Amino acid sequence: MTASNSVTSPTPAHQQSHGADQSQINEPSLATQSATNPATVAALIANLTANHGFETSQIKTDAESLAHWGKDWTKHFAPAPSVIVFPKSTEQVQSVVKLANEYGIVITPSGGRTGLSAGAVASHGEIVLSLDKMNKIGEFFPADRMVEIEAGVITEQLQQFAEDKGLYYPVDFASAGSSQIGGNIGTNAGGIKVIRYGMTRNWVLGLTVVTGKGDILQLNRGMIKNATGYDLRHLFIGAEGTLGIVTKAQIKLERAPQDLTVMVFGMDKFEHVMHVLSAFQSQIDLTAFEFFDDVAIEKLMATGHVQEPFEARTKYYALLEFEAPYEPIMDKAMAMFEQCMENGWIVDGVMSQNLSQAAELWKLREYISETISVFTPYKNDVSVLISYVPEFIRDIESVVNSNYPDFEICWFGHIGDGNLHLNILKPENLSKDEFFEKCQSVNDLVFATVQKYGGSVSAEHGVGMTKKPYLNYTRSESEIEYLKALKQVFDPNAIMNRGKIFDV
Repeated sequence: MTASNSVTSPTPAHQQSHGADQSQINEPSLATQSATNPATVAALIANLTANHGFETSQIKTDAESLAHWGKDWTKHFAPAPSVIVFPKSTEQVQSVVKLANEYGIVITPSGGRTGLSAGAVASHGEIVLSLDKMNKIGEFFPADRMVEIEAGVITEQLQQFAEDKGLYYPVDFASAGSSQIGGNIGTNAGGIKVIRYGMTRNWVLGLTVVTGKGDILQLNRGMIKNATGYDLRHLFIGAEGTLGIVTKAQIKLERAPQDLTVMVFGMDKFEHVMHVLSAFQSQIDLTAFEFFDDVAIEKLMATGHVQEPFEARTKYYALLEFEAPYEPIMDKAMAMFEQCMENGWIVDGVMSQNLSQAAELWKLREYISETISVFTPYKNDVSVLISYVPEFIRDIESVVNSNYPDFEICWFGHIGDGNLHLNILKPENLSKDEFFEKCQSVNDLVFATVQKYGGSVSAEHGVGMTKKPYLNYTRSESEIEYLKALKQVFDPNAIMNRGKIFDV
């Protein structure tokens, strides 16, 4: 195993743009959306300013603002909201929701708009309710390792606050510099540390929400133990704003990790990736285990932004991270590496010697999305049980290659939690429209394979509009009926993010 060398870094990961999840590019049905009368919108605006304390700066109706706040990172839906409102308090959010019910206008909640499933797209005259101005970090509870924050706080802002307190907020991903905590809660965001720390849900101790009825609920209030019936907090986590709007959250923080070490391995067979994962997990608590294939490395190396990890390329690569504050942990890691080499699972490996080198090795994984974006990738974000991953990948490649042999597949993902990012790269001889049209027919084949293995059509990006047609591949008919019944309880007039997850 060799030590890592420093290389020149391109754009930081959190500033990179990423292609939208393009599993579905059809426009939503007008029947599922609101048809908003301009006079009705004008009356609502007048009511907000006259009776509910809204200043004119908190309301925007100009074309540039409507286009900007009316969409997320999904590229293929045209934004067409009626108005953007910027409440400054939970009470002002409540006012908007109550008036929306009164005037019959649909609300699209808006955070950092970094989603990839069109969950924050307003296409048919909706009110976009932006949490941008609700971005305060409130009271910190040292003994509880908990902080109360407003929903508009940026993920990176919370991470920095935790660091300043000698603590750690572990939910991390490329969009941490622009995503908001409210949006993360709405999609139950995951990221690169899930194998150790879990999803956003694991870090939410309490919520303040405004339901679709306009009721303010304080859910769990930050308590660790609370055995008093149904925990409604968890219904709003991952609900994508379809039940109501999260305005505040009590967030749990963690001890900061110490002496993080990164290893990158090259392997010739995917089964060997899984063997290495099992071997290291048997001895060490990993904080990350990522994988990527030779196509990803080929495209990445062509940019010149990062250095080849090994002299000879391999078919698959794994990046693992762990804390090594004590020598015995490093001894275990080295022993595991040697054992994996002896078993023929690892062809070559490299290990960081300091934090700077660790950051450079992470670029091998973090810069893949930006790199392949020039190839107009058709993306899918899916998950299956870790035990099924090798067979699942083989089946997907067989399905795609047998139907479209000219398509090039690029794999990467959070293999330690079963989350795979399937990227099909556009052939040069096809236009973008021709390529996406062909990929639409691939979706049914891909999601049928997901269903075969009991997986999820959306591992961490939510359902939104792009995955809505495929919800039944993951959820049963009975489950979907219960989801709709829950929406009826909290949002009887269906004004909250209508057209997302399912139609009503």
